[in-house]
Order: sequence, then C-alpha cells, then structure tokens
Amino acid sequence: MSADRTTPRETRAAYPRLVPLATRWGDNDVYGHVNNVVYYAFFDTAVNSLLVEAGALDIARSPVIGLVVETGCRYFAPVAFPDRITAGVRVAHLGRTSVRYEIAIFREDEPEAAAQGHFIHVYVDRETRRPVPLPERLRAVLAELVPGRSEAP
Repeated sequence: MSADRTTPRETRAAYPRLVPLATRWGDNDVYGHVNNVVYYAFFDTAVNSLLVEAGALDIARSPVIGLVVETGCRYFAPVAFPDRITAGVRVAHLGRTSVRYEIAIFREDEPEAAAQGHFIHVYVDRETRRPVPLPERLRAVLAELVPGRSEAP
C-alpha cells in the first residue's frame, strides 16, 4: 500500500479540523486491512458530520445539497479494525458552487497520514439538481476549514 513517492505524507497540523472515526469489523477485507473503498466512506462521514454539527447541513431537509463529482485517494500505510482513526479535514478550494475537500486518515496517534485524498462537491438545488451558489451559512463554515484560519464554529 504505497503511494507515488512524489506525494508527501501530510501531518495532522496540515488540517484545521480533526474528526475521530471508528473502524468496524466489517471494514477489514480478506487481506486483513480496511478495504480501499471504505476510505471514501470515512471521507464522506468526516465532512458531512462537520457540516451537520455546524448547522450547515440538514441531511433530510436542506434545500441545497452537495453531489460528489470527483474523488481520489492515495494510500501510504494500512489501517485495520480495531484501529482508532482520525480524519483531518480542510478545504483546498472554495468556489461559487463547488468545494474541494482534502481529507487525511491518521491511524492511532501516528503523526503522518495513512491515507489522504480529496473529493469535490458541487452544490445543487435538492429538487432540480442544478448548481446553485453556496448558502451563506455553508460558505461561512467552509471558510473556517481553509488552512490558516481559526477553528470552525
């Protein structure tokens, strides 16, 4: 599980927010580590839990929702159940209708990422699925996830 040597492993300090997550028995695959597809669920869980906690997303009722249009992940070291993990979350690009999130997964208390990746949300009207500008509350919460800014509310 090695990434391209030109991709540096990030440290926890590179992420404005850290979100504790749990590995589950079913996350392990036959090779004895968390399967690669599970990392995308970790990414989604970390970002959406921050948005819900900050009052920027009501999963059932928000008129504006984010749809994933691109995602990717680099793997540096294995993670397995029952490891304790933490997701680092930052916003690398905050556009008018889209956001690029960057997420790293840290195993136990290790300082360097076991995996790191990104996904891009395009925010759309829940009913029409057409892109719309980010609502003010969402934009404010996301701005706090840009590295170098204060911690999110």
